[in-house]
Amino acid sequence: MALRSFSRASLPATPWKNGGGSTQEIAAWPPGAGLADFGWRVSIATIAAAGPFSVFEGVDRLIMLLDGEGVHLRSRDGRIDHRLDVPHRPFAFAGEAEIEGVPQGGHSSDFNVMTRRGAWRAELTVLDQAAAVAPAAHGVLLALRGDWSVDEKGTLCREGEGLCWTDAPHAWHVAPRSAGARLAVVRIQPADAQP
Repeated sequence: MALRSFSRASLPATPWKNGGGSTQEIAAWPPGAGLADFGWRVSIATIAAAGPFSVFEGVDRLIMLLDGEGVHLRSRDGRIDHRLDVPHRPFAFAGEAEIEGVPQGGHSSDFNVMTRRGAWRAELTVLDQAAAVAPAAHGVLLALRGDWSVDEKGTLCREGEGLCWTDAPHAWHVAPRSAGARLAVVRIQPADAQP
């Protein structure tokens, strides 16, 4: 199993071509995959200006506001009209949707999970209390608020830090170390795996 830690503050940021924001990639599979050939991808985006979201044919997307006043998501066909303005509440949509994102104030940051439909599926949950996280072949933990113990040895993820694991099932026993703490848990499995 490949297991690595990361810090949101030190992830490299890649500016968008349209100048409307930037992306910090946390992890993608397979290693070295780009936007055209990933099986799954987890990232953080900062949205600074209104503009269209990139279209990803055959991809399922999960998005969640991290901080800021949020963004209004509207699709060209009118099927999606969603205000992403409540932190830590995931929203799912199809990557084919032609979506315009309009910031509701200044900059906002969101957490993104993308999986290639038919090959991978993802689950994104936010925990605020101790829990056992069931094994998954791939995944990400990110301390959204406060510090978290993530295993029985007491390994600590401080606020803004996380762990990513790939290509081998791993389970976690997580517990908050402070009041009001929240932890994002991403579990990624092959599409044909048992839930």
